[in-house]
Amino acid sequence: MPFALGPRAKSAGYRLAAYDSIGSTNAEALLRARAGERSPMWFVTSDQTAGRGRRHRAWIAPRGNLACSVLEALDTSPAIAATLGFAAGLALEAALRKASHEALARAGGYGDLAFSLKWPNDLLAGHKKLAGILLEAEAMADGRLAVVVGIGTNVVGAPEGTPTPATSLKARGVDIGAQELFATLSDSWAEFRSLWGRGFGDIRRLWLERAAGLGAAVAVQTGGSTVAGTFDTIDEAGSMIVRTASGDRVAVTAGDVYFGSAASVGAA
Repeated sequence: MPFALGPRAKSAGYRLAAYDSIGSTNAEALLRARAGERSPMWFVTSDQTAGRGRRHRAWIAPRGNLACSVLEALDTSPAIAATLGFAAGLALEAALRKASHEALARAGGYGDLAFSLKWPNDLLAGHKKLAGILLEAEAMADGRLAVVVGIGTNVVGAPEGTPTPATSLKARGVDIGAQELFATLSDSWAEFRSLWGRGFGDIRRLWLERAAGLGAAVAVQTGGSTVAGTFDTIDEAGSMIVRTASGDRVAVTAGDVYFGSAASVGAA
């Protein structure tokens, strides 16, 4: 089954470049943007050999997992563009819920898997990482930003020895191909991208409804320091607000997040 866009994505004007194997869909999207390619366009593969996560960490994925990136040209500031990652999380969560429900139904099963969104850019199944999101942006000659949203999902396998334990759809009992998931995701993205274009308010509200660890103990390691307390909310810029033991509300813009019992380890 070849990769294909869903009907909503097609009607929204998205185009598609699919690869049997490629180093990085994010890198390819940025290269194409520098060469004059304009959005909206998806780049997708089930065999990414040089994927990257946050802070240039390697994203190791076996053949059969889903690696995809969407290129958007935005007339906005980098700070506002960064909130597009929350729309990506919502789109991915909705696509996974729909695709996994349909797959379980085909297999004669029932029920839905529990997915949650971990700030800033992970999607969890239970307490294990199922997917990650990476945003990259560059200024274009016309003054707009070329924003690439990369999404990697563990469909058939998950890496071992990662800072956050990882899982895959297959390990959770969901028999689905990367192609089927991508078609659903492309439609879901078109929906939440449109909602994001009307402002961050609704995206923020929906994201918080699906947030992992909201109201729980949290420790965020950022640079050489750690902020510890309770995960209070995210603000209008997408920063995590941590309420410390002294009652201060600290805005965190980036970092490695530890919840629950792991928060005490992260804070050590």
